[in-house]
Amino acid sequence: MGAAAVLDYRTLLSRAEPKVIHDENLNQKFIAMLAEMNDRWDTLTAPEKELYELLVLIVENFESKAYTLRSATPIEIIAELMLANGLKQKDLVGIFETASVVSEVLSGKRELTKEHIKRLSARFHLSPALFF
Repeated sequence: MGAAAVLDYRTLLSRAEPKVIHDENLNQKFIAMLAEMNDRWDTLTAPEKELYELLVLIVENFESKAYTLRSATPIEIIAELMLANGLKQKDLVGIFETASVVSEVLSGKRELTKEHIKRLSARFHLSPALFF
């Protein structure tokens, strides 16, 4: 989409050929178009901004269906919190009472108790619901 001539929305649509995405190749094509338009954002015409908006919706629609994330398990959440905060298992003894309980919880051999969840929530300032 050159800046040499101002193109109307219909012409832009005919060149871009936006449609529902069913595969990664088309998704990448539209993402490349968006990136190119994003690089020239300050000089985009109103019709180009409309096309940009349409392509964003199309890409978001595809990606919301194609890249759904599963919920993390409580153990994965704890492991990520430990990593993000530079903690080792021994640093969680205050939450789980003993080093062996920490080890058993993190290995999946023992379930989190309500008290563990309460302490984890307080320690990391998170909702208890995250650990259920």
